[in-house]
Amino acid sequence: MEKIVIKGGKKLNGTVTISGAKNAAVAIIPACLLINEVCRLENLPDIKDVKLFLDILKNMGAEVTYVDKNTVDINCANVQSYEPDEALTAKMRGSSYLIGALLGRFNRCVAAPPGGCDFGTRPIDQHLKGFRALGAECELAYGKIHAEAEKLVGANIYFDVITVGATVNVMLAAVRAEGMTIIENAAKEPHIVDLANFLNAMGAKIRGAGTDTIKITGVKQLHGGVYSIIPDQIEAGTFMIAAAACRGDVTLNNVIPRHLEPISAKLMEAGAKVEEFDDKIRVYVPEGAVFKKINFIALPYPGFPTDMQPQMVTFLSTVDGTSTAREGVWDDRFRYVAELKRMGADISVEGKLAIINGVPRLMGTSVRATDLRAGAAMIIAGLMADGVTEINDIHHIDRGYENFEDKFIRLGGDIRRVQVVSEFY
Repeated sequence: MEKIVIKGGKKLNGTVTISGAKNAAVAIIPACLLINEVCRLENLPDIKDVKLFLDILKNMGAEVTYVDKNTVDINCANVQSYEPDEALTAKMRGSSYLIGALLGRFNRCVAAPPGGCDFGTRPIDQHLKGFRALGAECELAYGKIHAEAEKLVGANIYFDVITVGATVNVMLAAVRAEGMTIIENAAKEPHIVDLANFLNAMGAKIRGAGTDTIKITGVKQLHGGVYSIIPDQIEAGTFMIAAAACRGDVTLNNVIPRHLEPISAKLMEAGAKVEEFDDKIRVYVPEGAVFKKINFIALPYPGFPTDMQPQMVTFLSTVDGTSTAREGVWDDRFRYVAELKRMGADISVEGKLAIINGVPRLMGTSVRATDLRAGAAMIIAGLMADGVTEINDIHHIDRGYENFEDKFIRLGGDIRRVQVVSEFY
């Protein structure tokens, strides 16, 4: 077991290169199941969730070959199984995408409900609604989702709520369905667009990704090819907020500034400076600048990302005045607040609203990473705080960030990973 130890109070300065997008990678990897030729994926983040998904495919019969740590060849020609290993899929939320991909490949799938971070109810009713519209019969039996169709046929599907997961899953199932599928009230996140671009590069016919209406004309088969994953919007946003919180000057390389506009806007509203370039972005705090309280709501893209909500709340915890953060996506994403309060933060939670009364400083102590993005927030809190912060349960962080502490070290952060010696034998 490991923990991260941080000595806070240092400014972050320098340049950091952002890795490939986790959320795009875990949608594109299962999409390879629709293809019986080699797909080379470049700019894959070297993180646990990606490795786990590749293990799931290998367990199903795919050939997975690492070219280097961020480039992988995937050949699913010999995959015969439509029932992924439950022990593996239970470890990650993105495993739900296997249902759509396997329906698209075999017209059937048997899969256990997905795992992943726990911050409230994550129903898949919209996923099943989409599959049924395409002609699949779906039921939950013996703890597993059983989906089967004689054939998949295109349909008009309107989601009752905006849902990234269901948008991805229906796209995967519809790519090889007969006729046209129209998805309305679709999610518009950058990784939805990246998935569509990948599939189109392999022979699919998808239009409208990035808008609320996606049109998919089914094709009989897809072909292999080479595709590079987009930069990670959430990793970039995390470093942007860390730079502001530590009053530093950080330039981020390998980013798409347009994807970061909701984060940039709120940082500038709070008093940080943001400069955009073609594929990089600079965040800095002028000497003597005073941050201002702000309010924000976490919403589906192009709103402020829910995956950035814990990091922004952490930053605001030492901004003078009362700021508010409303969670507009998940039911229970403020569990990390208890950890911030251990560090001296003054935050109260009322349902989906966090009221943040800024304090002069946070104090280092022992905290937990309650989920992936909350773990990133704890790292920012440790970097901001006076004294030493120890972060436990860091396996959550490793799921979604590549070389996270090493990148902070190169920016001047005093952060290290240490082994925890158990007292029990």
